[in-house]
Amino acid sequence: MTMTSAVLPMLLAEVEVVSVERLSPTFVRVELGGPELAHFGVEGARYDQRIKLILPDPDTGGLTSTEGADESWLATWLDRPVTERGHMRTYTVRDVRGSGEQTTLVVDMVLHLEGDLVGPGSSWASQAAPGDRIVVLGPRRGYPYGGIEFTPPPGADLLLVGDETAVPAICTVLEQLADDARGKAFLEVPVAADVQAVRPPAGVDVVWLAREGAELGAGLHDAVVAHLGIPGATVEVAPDEVDPDLWETPFYSSSGEEVPGGVVGVGGTYAWIAGESKVVTGLRRHLVNELGFDRSQVAFMGYWRRGVAMKS
Repeated sequence: MTMTSAVLPMLLAEVEVVSVERLSPTFVRVELGGPELAHFGVEGARYDQRIKLILPDPDTGGLTSTEGADESWLATWLDRPVTERGHMRTYTVRDVRGSGEQTTLVVDMVLHLEGDLVGPGSSWASQAAPGDRIVVLGPRRGYPYGGIEFTPPPGADLLLVGDETAVPAICTVLEQLADDARGKAFLEVPVAADVQAVRPPAGVDVVWLAREGAELGAGLHDAVVAHLGIPGATVEVAPDEVDPDLWETPFYSSSGEEVPGGVVGVGGTYAWIAGESKVVTGLRRHLVNELGFDRSQVAFMGYWRRGVAMKS
């Protein structure tokens, strides 16, 4: 296995597939292992911790090398042909197992998005087998990394909302909440067979919504606005009003808006909403425009945009 030759402020390592489990028609669980994962870690709860997976090119098998990597690695990586370096995609760490050089990362991957071309991540996941190799980029213990957007104020009522691309993040958050947490989670999946067992605190109600061929996000939107009691809840979002890179949190705004830079206040409702950008945009308008949510108490993330290839 190729090893990094320099200590980077992030973990960049070639790993291999330890196990693969088909969870449902839409989800596959991949467990990744390698000695360098002994250095993986963050301070405090992981919640919705994001990592990058650099996948081999599906045609050539080309995979980026981590040998001799330094802090200029990304620019070097981008300069290389895709057929040599592979494809970078973002995922949530579903679980961390073991310790030391036996540490493994568990990642739940979506196998397809209805009506859209299958991307490199989905294609790789559908064929993954023990022994396959990829590269992981994630937090190195003792160094700042970011990638955690779930930052509720103390005592907040929680509202977690997402489609299938956000299911791994929401389930991971639910299982790390304090025992006295309270709130509601809405998760939309393509079919009923995609509903997963999850262990939330007693005060957090989890609602699964299976589309079964219905319009993407329609049931999710209706369920959330009904829960919030928003009058006149229909919001039209034109295609040119959707930012495919939508990412609005207390710490960052993809639109360039000034952000508070941290969580303030106590209590209230804290909303974490992720999934297809148009669906997220519609819900954002309800919460911000009609309910007057403060920027410090919302996180809206466009994990993907229908018809638009993801960058990373």
